[in-house]
Amino acid sequence: MAESRRIRVSVVYAEAGRVFERVLRLPPDATVAEAIEAAQIRESRPDIEIHPGRIGIFARSAEFDTRLRDGDRVEIYRPLKIDPKEGRRLRARMQSVNKRE
Repeated sequence: MAESRRIRVSVVYAEAGRVFERVLRLPPDATVAEAIEAAQIRESRPDIEIHPGRIGIFARSAEFDTRLRDGDRVEIYRPLKIDPKEGRRLRARMQSVNKRE
C-alpha cells in the first residue's frame, strides 16, 4: 500500500556513447536533491560533477529543492565545451570558407 503512494521518477546523465539512468520510487514530496542521492550517482560515477545550474527536469532548469511529480525525469547536464555563441561564429566562418572554395 505504501508503494502505491510513491512517485516514479528517473535520474539521467548522458554523454557520448554512455548513459546513466536510474528509475526510482520516491515519496510524493521528494526533491531533485533527494532523487540524485537515491540514484547513488555519486557512488556509481564519482567523475560526474553535479552543480546547481546544471540540473533540470525535462530540459527545464531546476533547483535542488524543486519538488518532483510522478513521471519526472531529473537530468544532470555536462559542462559546455564551448560557448554556444562562439560555436555559431565558428560554424559561420567555416561555411563562408567552404563557399569560397
